[in-house]
Order: sequence, then structure tokens, then C-alpha cells
Amino acid sequence: IKEEKVAPIPKRVKKIVKKAPEEEEAYTLPDLSLLVKPKAEEAKEDLKAKGILLEETLSEFGISAKVVGALQGPVITRFEVQPAKGVTVSSITSRSNDIALKLAAPSIRIEAPIPGKAALGIEVPNKRPSFVYLSEILSTREFYESPSKLTLSLGKDIAGRPVIADLTTMPHLLIAGTTGSGKSVCINCIINSVLFQATPDEVKFLLIDPKRVELKTYNDIPHLITPVITDPKKATLALKWAVREVEERFKLFSEAGARDIESYNAKTSVEKIPYIIVIIDELADLMLVAPVDCEHTITRLAQMARAVGLHVVLATQRPSVDVLTGLIKANFPVRIAFQVAARVDSRIVLDMSGAEKLLGRGDMLFSDPSKAKPVRIQGSLITNPEIEKMAQLVRSQRGPVYVEDIFERKTPSPASTPEEDELYQDAVRVIIQARRASVSMLQRRLKVGYARAARLIDMMEEEGVVGPYRGSKVREVLVDESYLKKQ
Repeated sequence: IKEEKVAPIPKRVKKIVKKAPEEEEAYTLPDLSLLVKPKAEEAKEDLKAKGILLEETLSEFGISAKVVGALQGPVITRFEVQPAKGVTVSSITSRSNDIALKLAAPSIRIEAPIPGKAALGIEVPNKRPSFVYLSEILSTREFYESPSKLTLSLGKDIAGRPVIADLTTMPHLLIAGTTGSGKSVCINCIINSVLFQATPDEVKFLLIDPKRVELKTYNDIPHLITPVITDPKKATLALKWAVREVEERFKLFSEAGARDIESYNAKTSVEKIPYIIVIIDELADLMLVAPVDCEHTITRLAQMARAVGLHVVLATQRPSVDVLTGLIKANFPVRIAFQVAARVDSRIVLDMSGAEKLLGRGDMLFSDPSKAKPVRIQGSLITNPEIEKMAQLVRSQRGPVYVEDIFERKTPSPASTPEEDELYQDAVRVIIQARRASVSMLQRRLKVGYARAARLIDMMEEEGVVGPYRGSKVREVLVDESYLKKQ
């Protein structure tokens, strides 16, 4: 078996993002030394002997077939089996439980056929499985050469190759799996993949954790829009705020003549508009409190938010039709299924069976519409001590800037004039007193989102309070405190 050579861990240069002289302090991206290093690889299993045993097992059931290849991954080995003439695929798939018994395996999964090959794949668990550490994937060439700040580490495929995915192209992700299947570890790997690449000015998180245990470690990191939300009622209000933020961003982009977040950041103000990742760790709890409201808001976000840089990650351990409704599924074409309890659950998540045959502990099927069939992956692993060290490091560099109006029940449309925006006078006062016009400063002082703060700056330019955009320099303040008295 050909072994995949992984590029050596690069000597990471600590990137510092510098802002205007009076702006927020510099921020240093974390180093890979924070994470557990992969252990030396276990000895390879005797694939030849296993292949012969598999052929003999099939022969006992009157099935003539030959093992023509094998790929050993971290947790499973896929044997490529070529049936003889006249042997039907169904005659093999119907014997999956008998084959597992003969091979002394807890379960096997049969992929028929393997895409692009005249063979079917019989996936057998390894006797000595190995972990896929997050540091392994983050140190690969595929990951550190990816241009996107939202590149996610998923794990390794059956051949032991690293698998990464770009959240900006998905643009949303649905995750399902039973307790202990690896779902929560996957969410932690997603969050930490982003923390290793992006500063708080580039990416913000809105974390919703009704279970109250999985995401509390991230409280007070500078990437948060608000403290981790544990109340389902507050979570619904936060999702409505996200819809308002999307609408404000659309208006902002329209006025700037930008089609999406990349073009807006390329052509407009000094401070770039950040991506927002909304992570809901247990959708079922929200659907119990307000099913119609929750479904409607999530659907609107999924339909509208891609262009303006907002992405949603939904997770649930109850993949029933009342939680994963048809409307939600239609807007989340990219899905990850960990081990589920029954075939019907697998069909709800993936529209096909198979997830019920997974082994748990990070064993997943990754379904992407761009691929013919779901890809089996052993998920990345990050431990609790690593998560705590990571959160402590980013917390020590900068405090969070929380948005205060996130739990407002009203849903106002974005204001177009100073008279319509009740915060305009407060914003002008802040700018004049500080003698500099800065979007991030307004966010900190007024506790508002980026789009609202940017629109306030644009209004001030129209009113002659601040000067025009000047490239890398901060906008000039054109009035003094006498302007406030006149107003």
C-alpha cells in the first residue's frame, strides 16, 4: 500500500495584524505548538492475510470474488472487491452482517460501487485504530496554503489523506450524530481551525449552546459577538439579530457597489467587515421552544447570508423530521453524519443509509453535492486541555467587544438618514471627542454590529462630519464640539 507523505510542519511565522496608530492593540495568531503532536504511527496491519480471509468468507457463502486492492486509513481499511461474472452486488451487500461475523468485526460498511472503479468497497475496522490529531491536519500543505480564513479541518479519509473544507463555498453546514459519536469534538475542531487562521477583526462567532456544557470554554474570547447563549428564547432573538445584520450588510454593499464581502473589503473602508459564523450546538432544543420562528429564521439566514459573509453551522443529536425539516435540509446541502441510531436517521441526514454502520468516536460520512457519494472520514481530534489553552491564549491578547442590541425584540429596517437612527448623535459625540473616525471604535463604544457602525460613519461623511475614505489612513474629523451644540 502506498503511504501518503504529509508535508513537514511549517515553521510558523507569527502574523501580527497592525491597525491605525490609535487603534486596538496588535493581535498574534496562535502557534501550532499549543496542540498535541501526532504520535508515531502504529505498525501496519497484515492486509494480505485479511484480504485472503475476506475472499474465503465470500466463497463460503457461494460468492466468487477477488480482492484487488486495499487502502488502510486511521480507523478502517477498505478492501476493493471485484465480483466474478454473474455475481450481483446485492448478493454481497445482503450478506454484510454475516461477513462482519466471520471477520470478527463489530460492523462493516459496503460501498457499491466505488466511484470510478469496477469494484465495490468493503470497509472493515482496524484492530488497532489511531487518532487523527488536529495538529496533523493544520500542519499539512493543503491547510496552510488554503487562501480562505474559513478553512476547516475535517480529518483523514480512508487512504489517510488530509481532508479540509472551505466554509465560504459550502456555505452552511449540517452536522448530526448520537451522543459519543464525535459531533461536539467536530464543532470544537471547526472553531479552533478558524482561531488558528483569523483575528477577531476578520471573523466573529455567534455561539448557541442550549446544553450549557460544550461551548462555555469560549466565553470572553475576542472573536465573540455576545457571550455563549444558553437560553433557547435568547437564541431565537439572537438569530433574528443575525437576520437584521444581514439586511444591513446588503444595504451597505449596495451603496458601495459591491456584490459580496470579498469585493466590499477590497474596495471600501480601512477596517474590513468581518465574517460571522453562527454555530448552534443543539437545534432540537430551539425547535422545542419556537419551531416555526426558529425554522423561518434559520431558513432566511441560509438563503440570504452567503454573499454578506455569514455562515451557519447546525448540529443535532436528534435527526428526526420535526427537527431537520424539509425546509432546513433544502438550505443545508453540505452535511456531516456521525454514527446514528437507526437507518431511518441516516436517511433523514444523508438521504441514504450508511451512517448507522459507522463506528462512533469521530467516524463520519461527509456529504458534499459536488461529489458523487459521501466520503468516509476519521474526524480530527482536539482535547479539552488544548481547547482551554487556546481560549486562554486568545483571551489574554484582547477582550471581547459585545453587541448590546442583540436581544432586542424589535426588527427595525436599517436607517437611511441621521434623523432615523437614534444612535447617530451619540456616534458623532464619540467621534468628535476621540478626534478620529473609526468603525471598530464605534462598535466598542456603542456596542453595535459592524454594519450599523459602518453606516453611521457613512452618514457622517454625507453630513460633512468626517472626511472621505483615505486608503490606509484614518478618516479626518472635520468638526469640533461646537457642532454638537448647534445640533
